[in-house]
Amino acid sequence: MELADLLRETLETDSQDVWENERTPTPVRRFGVRLHAAGLSIRETVAILESLGVDRSHGAVWNWVHTLSEAQSDPPTASPSRVAVDEKQIEVDGEKKWLYAAVDTESKLLLEVDVFSRRGTDPAAAFLHRLTEKHDVTETVFLVDAGGYLTALSRHDLSGRLDYRLRNHIEKWFQTVTMRIDRFHSFWRGSQSSAKQWLRRFRHHYNHERPNQALDGRTPAEEIQN
Repeated sequence: MELADLLRETLETDSQDVWENERTPTPVRRFGVRLHAAGLSIRETVAILESLGVDRSHGAVWNWVHTLSEAQSDPPTASPSRVAVDEKQIEVDGEKKWLYAAVDTESKLLLEVDVFSRRGTDPAAAFLHRLTEKHDVTETVFLVDAGGYLTALSRHDLSGRLDYRLRNHIEKWFQTVTMRIDRFHSFWRGSQSSAKQWLRRFRHHYNHERPNQALDGRTPAEEIQN
C-alpha cells in the first residue's frame, strides 16, 4: 500500500473518543500508529511525520501507539469450524523464541497470537487454553502438523487432525508478519513483552484494517460479521 493511500484511509476512519485531551489532530495520530503497525520503528515513524510537517517526540508517538493498543478490543468472538495452529521460530533481541498463531481457515480471522520462550506440548496447551477463553471452539477441528499438538488438544477435550494442506493459511500469515519485521530488521529489536505488544497491534491491523485478497478485499473482521 502506498503512503498516500494509507494516509487517505486514515483520514476516512477517525475515532475521536480514543484521543481525548490530545493536541495533535486525531487523523495524524492514527496515521502514525498505522505506520508503526505496518512495521516501522518509532524513530522511522517520527521521521515520516516530520517530513509531513508534524514535529513530535519519540515519547509522544510511543504514547499514541499504547493509547490505541489499550483501546482496541480483542478479535470478534468466533465459532470457527476449522482453525490452523502452528508455531514459528523468531529471534527477539538475540534470543530464540517461538511465535504461536491460530487462524480461522474460512474467515482468515487471526484468533490469537503469542510468543513463548520454548516450543512443545506445554506452550501449545497454554496457547490453546487462551483460545478456549475467547472463542467457542467446542465444535472446532484444529489443523496441526505434529503429534505434540494432538496431546495438547486432548488436555482441553478439543478435536484435531494432522493436516498439511489447509494449514497453508497459517503459513501465509507467518510470511506476512515476518516480512513486516524483516523489512527493517533481521530480528525483533526489543524485549519479549514489546514483541507481544507489537503483535497485538498487528493482529488488530490484520483483522480490522488490512484488505484480504482471498476475501475479495474484505477484512477478516468484516467477513466474520457478515
